[in-house]
Amino acid sequence: MAVSSALRQLKRIRELEEEQCRLALEPALGELRRLEQALEAGAQWDRRGRGLVDASARSGLLTDRLAGMEESRAAGRLRAALLPRLANCEREVAARREEFLARRVERRQAETLIEEARARDAVEADRRSQQALDDWHRSRRHREVAETDRSERRAASSAEEKT
Repeated sequence: MAVSSALRQLKRIRELEEEQCRLALEPALGELRRLEQALEAGAQWDRRGRGLVDASARSGLLTDRLAGMEESRAAGRLRAALLPRLANCEREVAARREEFLARRVERRQAETLIEEARARDAVEADRRSQQALDDWHRSRRHREVAETDRSERRAASSAEEKT
């Protein structure tokens, strides 16, 4: 019995589902990277602002101090805005990754079913082949025994006719 078309179709469906989940995961990962980069840029902005405040403490320039404090505040607001979005994006990525992995497992299970069916088919074909060889050998042996018996009977009947 060959691998059924239903199993092959199931495998193909699982492959398509896995591909769709992978394609859905990629943009979510891109968004997560973008948010992480924006958060890092905000952290750099905050460091620059603190650096301006430190520099103004040494130089005494009030404008640098005010600019540095404002940059730090703006970076804090950016961080406060990005953190909830980042958390939501991480949850979405985790859910999509979980879905992708589930589809991969389903595809692999379908592949395993097909491989097992092929292995059973191969074992059955080997068994049938061996059975055919055994039958051929038995019939050959039977013919040889029958030929020997006929030859012995002919020889015996020839010997009886001569006497």
